[in-house]
Amino acid sequence: MPSRIRPLAITAFTATSALGRGRAAHAAALHARRSGLRANDFTPEPLACAIGRVEGLEAAPLPAAYADHDSRNNRLAWMGLAADGFLDAVRECIERHGAGRVALVVGTSTSSIGATEQAYRELDHGRFPPHLQAANLHTPHSLGEFLEAALGTRGPCLTVATACSSSAKIFAKAERLLRLGLADAAVLAGVDTLCGSVLFGFNALELVSPEVCRPFDAARRGLSLGEAAGFALLERDGAADAPRLLGYGESSDAYHMSTPHPEGLGARRALADALARAGLAPREVDYVNLHGTATLKNDAVEAAVVADVFDASTRVSATKGWTGHTLGAAGILESALTLLAMESDLVPGCLNSTVPDPACSASFAFDNESRPIRVALSNSFGFGGNNCTLAFGRAH
Repeated sequence: MPSRIRPLAITAFTATSALGRGRAAHAAALHARRSGLRANDFTPEPLACAIGRVEGLEAAPLPAAYADHDSRNNRLAWMGLAADGFLDAVRECIERHGAGRVALVVGTSTSSIGATEQAYRELDHGRFPPHLQAANLHTPHSLGEFLEAALGTRGPCLTVATACSSSAKIFAKAERLLRLGLADAAVLAGVDTLCGSVLFGFNALELVSPEVCRPFDAARRGLSLGEAAGFALLERDGAADAPRLLGYGESSDAYHMSTPHPEGLGARRALADALARAGLAPREVDYVNLHGTATLKNDAVEAAVVADVFDASTRVSATKGWTGHTLGAAGILESALTLLAMESDLVPGCLNSTVPDPACSASFAFDNESRPIRVALSNSFGFGGNNCTLAFGRAH
Protein backbone atom coordinates (compact mmCIF):
# COMPACT_ATOMS: atom_id res chain seq x y z
CA MET A 1 0.00 0.00 0.00
CA PRO A 2 1.24 3.57 -0.63
CA SER A 3 2.49 5.76 2.20
CA ARG A 4 0.48 8.56 3.72
CA ILE A 5 1.02 11.97 2.09
CA ARG A 6 1.07 15.43 3.58
CA PRO A 7 -2.31 17.14 3.00
CA LEU A 8 -2.22 20.04 0.54
CA ALA A 9 -4.32 23.20 0.71
CA ILE A 10 -6.87 23.95 -2.01
CA THR A 11 -6.54 27.72 -1.81
CA ALA A 12 -9.06 28.49 -4.58
CA PHE A 13 -11.47 26.58 -6.78
CA THR A 14 -14.29 27.28 -9.20
CA ALA A 15 -16.55 25.59 -11.74
CA THR A 16 -18.59 26.54 -14.80
CA SER A 17 -21.11 24.12 -16.27
CA ALA A 18 -24.71 23.88 -17.44
CA LEU A 19 -25.63 24.87 -13.87
CA GLY A 20 -24.06 28.29 -14.31
CA ARG A 21 -20.84 30.14 -13.62
CA GLY A 22 -19.11 29.90 -10.28
CA ARG A 23 -19.55 28.21 -6.94
CA ALA A 24 -22.71 30.04 -5.85
CA ALA A 25 -24.62 28.96 -8.97
CA HIS A 26 -23.60 25.33 -8.45
CA ALA A 27 -24.39 25.33 -4.73
CA ALA A 28 -27.81 26.86 -5.39
CA ALA A 29 -28.62 24.20 -8.01
CA LEU A 30 -27.60 21.39 -5.65
CA HIS A 31 -29.80 22.71 -2.86
CA ALA A 32 -32.77 23.34 -5.18
CA ARG A 33 -32.31 19.99 -7.00
CA ARG A 34 -32.35 21.90 -10.28
CA SER A 35 -30.76 20.11 -13.22
CA GLY A 36 -28.89 21.85 -16.01
CA LEU A 37 -29.82 19.18 -18.56
CA ARG A 38 -31.98 20.05 -21.56
CA ALA A 39 -33.01 18.61 -24.92
CA ASN A 40 -30.17 18.40 -27.43
CA ASP A 41 -29.91 21.64 -29.38
CA PHE A 42 -26.20 21.38 -30.14
CA THR A 43 -25.83 19.06 -33.11
CA PRO A 44 -27.20 20.13 -36.52
CA GLU A 45 -27.99 16.46 -37.17
CA PRO A 46 -30.85 15.13 -35.05
CA LEU A 47 -29.98 13.14 -31.95
CA ALA A 48 -32.68 12.63 -29.36
CA CYS A 49 -30.97 13.03 -26.01
CA ALA A 50 -30.39 15.45 -23.15
CA ILE A 51 -27.21 17.53 -22.85
CA GLY A 52 -25.60 19.82 -20.29
CA ARG A 53 -24.75 22.86 -22.41
CA VAL A 54 -23.01 26.02 -21.19
CA GLU A 55 -24.76 29.19 -22.33
CA GLY A 56 -22.98 31.99 -24.17
CA LEU A 57 -19.90 30.33 -25.66
CA GLU A 58 -20.86 31.01 -29.27
CA ALA A 59 -21.11 34.75 -28.58
CA ALA A 60 -17.93 35.01 -26.48
CA PRO A 61 -14.75 34.93 -28.63
CA LEU A 62 -11.43 35.12 -26.86
CA PRO A 63 -9.75 38.52 -26.41
CA ALA A 64 -7.77 39.66 -29.46
CA ALA A 65 -4.47 38.83 -27.74
CA TYR A 66 -5.44 35.15 -27.78
CA ALA A 67 -7.16 35.01 -31.18
CA ASP A 68 -4.92 32.19 -32.41
CA HIS A 69 -6.26 30.04 -29.56
CA ASP A 70 -9.95 30.68 -30.26
CA SER A 71 -12.00 27.49 -29.98
CA ARG A 72 -15.09 26.45 -28.06
CA ASN A 73 -12.96 24.60 -25.51
CA ASN A 74 -10.65 27.53 -24.88
CA ARG A 75 -13.60 29.92 -24.72
CA LEU A 76 -15.07 27.80 -21.98
CA ALA A 77 -11.73 27.82 -20.16
CA TRP A 78 -11.58 31.63 -20.36
CA MET A 79 -15.15 31.92 -19.13
CA GLY A 80 -14.38 29.61 -16.23
CA LEU A 81 -11.27 31.56 -15.21
CA ALA A 82 -13.39 34.66 -14.72
CA ALA A 83 -15.59 33.06 -12.06
CA ASP A 84 -15.01 33.36 -8.31
CA GLY A 85 -11.97 35.60 -8.77
CA PHE A 86 -9.89 32.59 -9.80
CA LEU A 87 -7.74 34.47 -12.31
CA ASP A 88 -6.79 36.99 -9.61
CA ALA A 89 -6.00 34.13 -7.22
CA VAL A 90 -3.57 32.64 -9.75
CA ARG A 91 -1.86 35.97 -10.31
CA GLU A 92 -1.43 36.44 -6.57
CA CYS A 93 -0.02 32.93 -6.35
CA ILE A 94 2.51 33.74 -9.08
CA GLU A 95 3.55 36.84 -7.10
CA ARG A 96 4.08 34.68 -3.98
CA HIS A 97 6.06 31.89 -5.58
CA GLY A 98 7.35 33.21 -8.92
CA ALA A 99 6.06 32.15 -12.32
CA GLY A 100 8.72 29.45 -12.70
CA ARG A 101 7.57 27.74 -9.49
CA VAL A 102 3.88 27.49 -10.42
CA ALA A 103 2.96 24.41 -12.41
CA LEU A 104 0.01 24.10 -14.75
CA VAL A 105 -1.63 20.66 -14.98
CA VAL A 106 -4.63 20.31 -17.27
CA GLY A 107 -7.03 17.46 -17.92
CA THR A 108 -9.07 17.16 -21.07
CA SER A 109 -10.50 14.33 -23.10
CA THR A 110 -11.17 15.99 -26.47
CA SER A 111 -9.33 19.32 -26.13
CA SER A 112 -10.27 21.53 -29.10
CA ILE A 113 -11.37 18.72 -31.40
CA GLY A 114 -14.55 20.68 -32.02
CA ALA A 115 -12.48 23.26 -33.89
CA THR A 116 -11.00 20.50 -36.05
CA GLU A 117 -14.49 19.20 -36.81
CA GLN A 118 -15.54 22.70 -37.79
CA ALA A 119 -12.47 23.12 -40.00
CA TYR A 120 -13.34 19.97 -41.96
CA ARG A 121 -16.94 21.10 -42.33
CA GLU A 122 -15.77 24.42 -43.74
CA LEU A 123 -13.00 23.19 -46.06
CA ASP A 124 -12.04 25.83 -48.64
CA HIS A 125 -10.72 24.10 -51.78
CA GLY A 126 -9.43 21.27 -49.64
CA ARG A 127 -7.82 23.52 -47.00
CA PHE A 128 -8.87 24.63 -43.54
CA PRO A 129 -10.40 28.13 -43.57
CA PRO A 130 -7.96 30.87 -42.46
CA HIS A 131 -9.50 31.37 -39.02
CA LEU A 132 -9.00 27.68 -38.20
CA GLN A 133 -5.49 27.15 -39.56
CA ALA A 134 -3.57 27.79 -36.33
CA ALA A 135 -1.71 24.57 -35.55
CA ASN A 136 -2.24 24.94 -31.79
CA LEU A 137 -5.99 24.41 -32.28
CA HIS A 138 -5.46 20.87 -33.55
CA THR A 139 -3.40 19.32 -30.77
CA PRO A 140 -4.29 17.57 -27.52
CA HIS A 141 -2.21 20.25 -25.71
CA SER A 142 -4.29 23.14 -27.10
CA LEU A 143 -5.83 23.84 -23.68
CA GLY A 144 -2.48 23.83 -21.89
CA GLU A 145 -0.86 26.16 -24.42
CA PHE A 146 -3.74 28.62 -24.16
CA LEU A 147 -3.87 28.62 -20.36
CA GLU A 148 -0.11 29.03 -20.05
CA ALA A 149 -0.33 32.10 -22.30
CA ALA A 150 -3.34 33.49 -20.44
CA LEU A 151 -2.11 32.84 -16.89
CA GLY A 152 1.60 33.50 -17.26
CA THR A 153 2.76 30.37 -15.45
CA ARG A 154 6.27 29.20 -16.35
CA GLY A 155 6.60 26.03 -14.32
CA PRO A 156 5.97 22.51 -15.62
CA CYS A 157 3.00 22.41 -17.99
CA LEU A 158 1.36 19.01 -18.47
CA THR A 159 -1.73 17.68 -20.23
CA VAL A 160 -3.46 14.55 -18.95
CA ALA A 161 -5.81 12.79 -21.37
CA THR A 162 -7.08 9.58 -19.78
CA ALA A 163 -10.71 9.89 -20.87
CA CYS A 164 -13.14 10.48 -18.01
CA SER A 165 -10.52 10.33 -15.25
CA SER A 166 -8.36 13.06 -16.83
CA SER A 167 -9.07 15.98 -14.51
CA ALA A 168 -9.12 13.80 -11.40
CA LYS A 169 -5.62 12.53 -12.11
CA ILE A 170 -4.28 16.08 -12.36
CA PHE A 171 -4.60 16.33 -8.55
CA ALA A 172 -2.30 13.33 -8.23
CA LYS A 173 0.24 14.72 -10.67
CA ALA A 174 0.24 18.08 -8.92
CA GLU A 175 0.83 16.46 -5.52
CA ARG A 176 3.87 14.66 -6.90
CA LEU A 177 5.25 17.85 -8.47
CA LEU A 178 5.00 19.65 -5.12
CA ARG A 179 6.30 16.74 -3.06
CA LEU A 180 9.33 16.33 -5.34
CA GLY A 181 10.13 20.03 -5.15
CA LEU A 182 9.53 20.70 -8.85
CA ALA A 183 6.93 23.36 -8.04
CA ASP A 184 5.60 25.27 -5.04
CA ALA A 185 2.04 25.56 -6.33
CA ALA A 186 -0.06 24.10 -9.12
CA VAL A 187 -2.94 25.44 -11.17
CA LEU A 188 -5.30 22.57 -11.99
CA ALA A 189 -7.64 22.88 -14.96
CA GLY A 190 -10.19 20.48 -16.43
CA VAL A 191 -12.09 21.59 -19.53
CA ASP A 192 -14.10 19.65 -22.10
CA THR A 193 -16.77 20.89 -24.48
CA LEU A 194 -19.51 19.19 -26.46
CA CYS A 195 -18.63 18.12 -29.97
CA GLY A 196 -20.21 15.94 -32.63
CA SER A 197 -17.69 13.12 -32.57
CA VAL A 198 -18.25 12.56 -28.85
CA LEU A 199 -22.05 12.78 -28.96
CA PHE A 200 -22.41 10.49 -31.94
CA GLY A 201 -19.51 8.28 -30.84
CA PHE A 202 -21.11 7.53 -27.46
CA ASN A 203 -24.44 7.07 -29.22
CA ALA A 204 -22.84 4.49 -31.52
CA LEU A 205 -21.75 2.61 -28.39
CA GLU A 206 -25.43 2.63 -27.32
CA LEU A 207 -24.51 4.52 -24.14
CA VAL A 208 -26.52 7.74 -24.66
CA SER A 209 -29.92 7.96 -23.00
CA PRO A 210 -32.81 9.43 -25.00
CA GLU A 211 -33.93 11.15 -21.77
CA VAL A 212 -32.16 12.81 -18.86
CA CYS A 213 -29.73 10.43 -17.20
CA ARG A 214 -30.81 8.63 -14.02
CA PRO A 215 -27.76 7.41 -12.08
CA PHE A 216 -28.29 4.13 -10.23
CA ASP A 217 -31.98 4.01 -11.13
CA ALA A 218 -33.33 0.55 -11.90
CA ALA A 219 -34.69 1.83 -15.22
CA ARG A 220 -31.65 3.92 -16.25
CA ARG A 221 -31.04 4.07 -20.00
CA GLY A 222 -27.60 5.59 -20.34
CA LEU A 223 -25.65 8.80 -19.91
CA SER A 224 -26.25 12.44 -20.77
CA LEU A 225 -23.22 14.33 -22.05
CA GLY A 226 -22.28 17.79 -20.86
CA GLU A 227 -19.48 20.34 -20.89
CA ALA A 228 -17.66 22.12 -18.09
CA ALA A 229 -14.59 24.01 -16.93
CA GLY A 230 -13.19 23.48 -13.46
CA PHE A 231 -10.14 25.03 -11.80
CA ALA A 232 -8.32 24.58 -8.51
CA LEU A 233 -5.17 26.02 -6.96
CA LEU A 234 -3.07 23.61 -4.92
CA GLU A 235 -0.41 24.79 -2.45
CA ARG A 236 1.48 23.30 0.48
CA ASP A 237 -0.06 25.75 2.95
CA GLY A 238 -3.20 27.85 2.98
CA ALA A 239 -5.73 29.58 5.17
CA ALA A 240 -7.01 27.65 8.18
CA ASP A 241 -10.42 27.19 6.57
CA ALA A 242 -9.13 26.02 3.19
CA PRO A 243 -10.12 22.44 2.30
CA ARG A 244 -7.35 19.90 1.87
CA LEU A 245 -6.43 17.24 -0.62
CA LEU A 246 -5.84 14.31 1.71
CA GLY A 247 -5.02 11.55 -0.75
CA TYR A 248 -5.51 9.96 -4.14
CA GLY A 249 -5.47 6.53 -5.71
CA GLU A 250 -4.85 5.63 -9.35
CA SER A 251 -5.12 2.37 -11.22
CA SER A 252 -5.52 0.93 -14.70
CA ASP A 253 -7.12 -2.48 -15.02
CA ALA A 254 -7.04 -2.41 -18.87
CA TYR A 255 -9.91 -4.89 -18.92
CA HIS A 256 -11.74 -3.52 -21.98
CA MET A 257 -11.74 -0.45 -24.20
CA SER A 258 -15.10 0.80 -22.94
CA THR A 259 -16.44 -1.63 -20.31
CA PRO A 260 -15.41 -1.65 -16.63
CA HIS A 261 -13.90 -4.74 -15.04
CA PRO A 262 -16.90 -6.86 -13.93
CA GLU A 263 -15.55 -7.09 -10.37
CA GLY A 264 -14.39 -3.47 -10.29
CA LEU A 265 -10.80 -4.46 -9.56
CA GLY A 266 -9.32 -1.18 -10.80
CA ALA A 267 -11.92 0.88 -8.96
CA ARG A 268 -11.23 -1.04 -5.73
CA ARG A 269 -7.47 -0.48 -6.06
CA ALA A 270 -7.88 3.26 -6.66
CA LEU A 271 -10.20 3.55 -3.67
CA ALA A 272 -7.90 1.57 -1.38
CA ASP A 273 -4.84 3.61 -2.37
CA ALA A 274 -6.68 6.91 -1.83
CA LEU A 275 -7.64 5.82 1.68
CA ALA A 276 -4.08 4.68 2.40
CA ARG A 277 -2.50 7.96 1.25
CA ALA A 278 -5.03 9.86 3.35
CA GLY A 279 -4.53 7.61 6.39
CA LEU A 280 -8.25 6.86 6.52
CA ALA A 281 -10.43 3.87 7.26
CA PRO A 282 -13.66 3.49 5.22
CA ARG A 283 -15.80 4.27 8.29
CA GLU A 284 -14.15 7.71 8.54
CA VAL A 285 -15.51 8.77 5.13
CA ASP A 286 -18.71 10.77 5.38
CA TYR A 287 -19.59 11.10 1.69
CA VAL A 288 -18.54 9.67 -1.68
CA ASN A 289 -19.33 11.38 -4.98
CA LEU A 290 -19.57 8.38 -7.29
CA HIS A 291 -18.66 8.27 -10.97
CA GLY A 292 -22.28 7.22 -11.62
CA THR A 293 -22.65 7.62 -15.37
CA ALA A 294 -26.14 6.02 -15.43
CA THR A 295 -24.93 3.35 -17.85
CA LEU A 296 -25.95 -0.19 -17.01
CA LYS A 297 -22.56 -1.76 -16.37
CA ASN A 298 -20.71 1.18 -14.79
CA ASP A 299 -23.36 1.78 -12.16
CA ALA A 300 -23.77 -1.90 -11.35
CA VAL A 301 -20.04 -2.40 -10.82
CA GLU A 302 -19.63 0.77 -8.76
CA ALA A 303 -22.64 -0.11 -6.59
CA ALA A 304 -21.09 -3.49 -5.83
CA VAL A 305 -17.80 -1.86 -4.79
CA VAL A 306 -19.68 0.54 -2.49
CA ALA A 307 -21.59 -2.33 -0.87
CA ASP A 308 -18.37 -4.19 -0.14
CA VAL A 309 -16.39 -1.24 1.28
CA PHE A 310 -18.79 1.10 3.11
CA ASP A 311 -21.59 0.75 5.61
CA ALA A 312 -24.65 3.00 5.79
CA SER A 313 -22.83 5.61 7.89
CA THR A 314 -21.06 6.66 4.69
CA ARG A 315 -23.46 8.33 2.27
CA VAL A 316 -22.90 7.99 -1.49
CA SER A 317 -24.49 9.50 -4.58
CA ALA A 318 -23.75 10.69 -8.12
CA THR A 319 -24.14 14.25 -9.39
CA LYS A 320 -24.26 13.71 -13.16
CA GLY A 321 -28.04 14.17 -13.08
CA TRP A 322 -27.28 17.86 -12.52
CA THR A 323 -24.51 18.42 -15.08
CA GLY A 324 -24.37 15.46 -17.41
CA HIS A 325 -21.14 13.55 -17.96
CA THR A 326 -18.54 16.20 -18.76
CA LEU A 327 -15.89 13.67 -19.82
CA GLY A 328 -12.36 15.02 -19.25
CA ALA A 329 -13.73 17.79 -17.03
CA ALA A 330 -15.80 15.43 -14.87
CA GLY A 331 -13.08 14.78 -12.30
CA ILE A 332 -12.50 18.40 -11.33
CA LEU A 333 -16.14 19.45 -11.74
CA GLU A 334 -17.29 16.70 -9.40
CA SER A 335 -14.43 17.51 -7.02
CA ALA A 336 -15.76 21.07 -6.90
CA LEU A 337 -19.28 19.77 -6.24
CA THR A 338 -17.88 17.55 -3.49
CA LEU A 339 -16.11 20.50 -1.88
CA LEU A 340 -19.33 22.53 -2.06
CA ALA A 341 -21.19 19.65 -0.41
CA MET A 342 -18.62 19.72 2.40
CA GLU A 343 -18.98 23.49 2.80
CA SER A 344 -22.74 23.27 3.31
CA ASP A 345 -22.97 19.82 4.94
CA LEU A 346 -25.24 18.66 2.12
CA VAL A 347 -25.35 15.19 0.61
CA PRO A 348 -26.77 15.77 -2.90
CA GLY A 349 -29.01 12.80 -3.71
CA CYS A 350 -29.04 11.16 -7.13
CA LEU A 351 -31.08 13.62 -9.21
CA ASN A 352 -33.73 12.26 -11.65
CA SER A 353 -33.54 8.80 -10.05
CA THR A 354 -36.58 7.37 -8.30
CA VAL A 355 -36.35 3.56 -8.09
CA PRO A 356 -32.94 2.40 -6.80
CA ASP A 357 -31.21 -0.39 -8.65
CA PRO A 358 -31.36 -3.59 -6.52
CA ALA A 359 -27.54 -3.51 -6.34
CA CYS A 360 -27.62 -0.25 -4.36
CA SER A 361 -26.75 -0.65 -0.69
CA ALA A 362 -28.08 1.29 2.29
CA SER A 363 -25.33 3.88 1.73
CA PHE A 364 -27.06 5.40 -1.29
CA ALA A 365 -28.79 8.77 -1.00
CA PHE A 366 -31.49 9.49 -3.59
CA ASP A 367 -32.85 12.59 -1.88
CA ASN A 368 -30.76 15.47 -0.53
CA GLU A 369 -29.67 15.00 3.08
CA SER A 370 -28.27 17.47 5.59
CA ARG A 371 -25.43 15.95 7.57
CA PRO A 372 -21.87 16.89 8.58
CA ILE A 373 -19.25 16.09 5.94
CA ARG A 374 -15.68 16.27 7.22
CA VAL A 375 -14.12 13.77 4.82
CA ALA A 376 -15.30 13.05 1.28
CA LEU A 377 -14.14 11.06 -1.74
CA SER A 378 -14.71 11.57 -5.45
CA ASN A 379 -14.52 8.72 -7.99
CA SER A 380 -13.61 9.12 -11.67
CA PHE A 381 -13.37 6.10 -13.94
CA GLY A 382 -12.32 6.32 -17.60
CA PHE A 383 -12.46 4.10 -20.66
CA GLY A 384 -9.77 1.45 -20.71
CA GLY A 385 -10.10 0.98 -16.95
CA ASN A 386 -8.23 4.16 -16.06
CA ASN A 387 -9.41 4.96 -12.52
CA CYS A 388 -8.84 7.67 -9.94
CA THR A 389 -10.25 8.34 -6.46
CA LEU A 390 -9.57 11.61 -4.63
CA ALA A 391 -9.88 12.21 -0.88
CA PHE A 392 -10.75 15.64 0.50
CA GLY A 393 -11.10 16.94 4.04
CA ARG A 394 -11.95 20.01 6.06
CA ALA A 395 -8.92 21.92 7.29
CA HIS A 396 -9.48 20.97 10.93
